[in-house]
Amino acid sequence: MGTTWSLRFDNPKMIELGAVRHAVQAVLDRVIAQMSTWEPGSDISRFNGAIAGSRHSLAPEFAEVLGCALRWAAESGGAIDPSVGPLISLWGFGAQACTSGMPSSPADLAQARARVGWERLDFDPGTQSILQPGGTALDLSGVAKGFAVDHVAEALRTLGLEDFIVEVGGELRGAGHRPGGAPWRVQVDAANGRPAVVALSNLAIATSGDRWHTHEHAGRRWSHTIDPRNGEPPRHGLASVTVLHRECMHADALATVLTVLGPDEGLAFAERHAVPALFVCHEGAQPRVLATSHWPAHSS
Repeated sequence: MGTTWSLRFDNPKMIELGAVRHAVQAVLDRVIAQMSTWEPGSDISRFNGAIAGSRHSLAPEFAEVLGCALRWAAESGGAIDPSVGPLISLWGFGAQACTSGMPSSPADLAQARARVGWERLDFDPGTQSILQPGGTALDLSGVAKGFAVDHVAEALRTLGLEDFIVEVGGELRGAGHRPGGAPWRVQVDAANGRPAVVALSNLAIATSGDRWHTHEHAGRRWSHTIDPRNGEPPRHGLASVTVLHRECMHADALATVLTVLGPDEGLAFAERHAVPALFVCHEGAQPRVLATSHWPAHSS
């Protein structure tokens, strides 16, 4: 999926390292085989290349991730959209990235936007199947990494591990405690070199922003998050947003939603949905930091 994973854990039962590595890799291999657009033979790649009018049965994991993306698409008015693939490629990101790094013409942008729209996806949760309406290219990168973190955590618990922190592509989930009883802690780069420290006590964290995976052309700089509603990278000046949730899949999806919505609309959305979120905004020499009322007051 174009990224890496890492794991730190306490191992009082002395479970063999190879067994732990195998359990993690088995989960990630399953996610990759289903949802990685970097793999030509994956389920998602085969769906994206399928003929119009064909219906496809989805593996349970694929269906769960798609269902999560569609839920937040409906809640946010399309700020996240699992059919955003054509726009991601057009702006120079992903496995099928356009080499120019940006649309070559308004016509190209209009053509890509015509292929995007979560409402066009006829997803049937009962049969776990989806219709390819024609030209749809799913991209679940805004949800799948978080899902992978959750399922690695499940596999580790099944193996007998209770205290660990697992990370996939920068999304993390902590369980139990560090050796010695202290909680797992992560630093969030808030502003002006003053990181916020958050305890992950059976909690997940996801961050999205414009510091990673960026392009620049003719004085304009943009990141890999594209607003599916207008086909453009956001222009609201949000540097990053960090979300806490019990499930990393939802933290991952919500970080994307809030990045697209921006600091004002995003803050209101997060408050309505009781989301612990921290926004860092570009604002001159001194970045502006906003936190929802659900963000932990003890983080420092």
